Amino acid sequence: MIKGTVLVTGASGFVGQAVIPALLAAGWQVRAAVRQPPAGPLPDGVVAVPAPDLNRGLACDWRPALAGCQRVLHLAARVHMMNDTAEDPLAAFRYANADSLQALAEQAVEAGAQRLVLVSSIKVNGDGTGPGQVYQADDQPHPADPYGLSKAEAEQALWAVVRTSGLEGVVVRPPLVYGPGVKANFASLMAAVRRGTWLPLGAVENRRSLVSLANLASALAVAVDHPAAAGQTFLVSDGEDLSTAELIRRLARVMGVQPHLLSVPPGLLRWGLRLLGKGAVADRLLGSLVIDSTPLRLRCGWVPPQTVEQGLAAAVAG
Repeated sequence: MIKGTVLVTGASGFVGQAVIPALLAAGWQVRAAVRQPPAGPLPDGVVAVPAPDLNRGLACDWRPALAGCQRVLHLAARVHMMNDTAEDPLAAFRYANADSLQALAEQAVEAGAQRLVLVSSIKVNGDGTGPGQVYQADDQPHPADPYGLSKAEAEQALWAVVRTSGLEGVVVRPPLVYGPGVKANFASLMAAVRRGTWLPLGAVENRRSLVSLANLASALAVAVDHPAAAGQTFLVSDGEDLSTAELIRRLARVMGVQPHLLSVPPGLLRWGLRLLGKGAVADRLLGSLVIDSTPLRLRCGWVPPQTVEQGLAAAVAG
């Protein structure tokens, strides 16, 4: 039985390609909003439609894509960059992430959509947790960079539209997402482990929450569908927090290689990385970021379909 149609923005991206099968399996038809024509055939039940340029902000016209959709899953975004070259990064992020979301939400109301799920970021909470601290969905937002601020403003824009309409809003904030096709720092770490590179991270005892691509896709399908999700903000993770050293050991185990770890004092590592102008890298490798995903499990009965080992194996297999 078909439940209705979901518009997925950012459908050709890393998360979008994974969530479409989850939505189809849950009984939804999918309309995929994409900037470029799909490289290959789409699954049965998926129709590609043109997506507007997010840089147009409030002028984005989502109406042709929204016609006849009961749900909207908003993944499209200007993503976080380590070395942003925009003349005004905050303005660029606001146009693409906050203003375009406001346009989407307002036009979703006009089109008669019932629910909009915004995929935000844990960066709304902040860049890291201190000793004994765990991020909660209802924490006071504390974004530390333009990307995080734009995501916080996108959430505010959604809730403003929800308050003045019948639209149901749901916000999902994931931490680092890994899985087949993962890029950036996680891909670099996997390559280093596979090569047998000696990494000076054996003494790192931080804790970081992660979420596998399959687990995030499952959680988003629940956020689109479950009645109890309406009006909620959820943090989502695998449910097992790993130190950087343990992550390397697990990756090595999945690859069938030996981990090559040197136990260098984390304080010395942090000092060295900051001296090299890589303070942000130090924060990610040495700092903690722990989130509480139990409200999604308790409120909506969500159970992650993958263990950490299964998620890492999928990422390694690519």
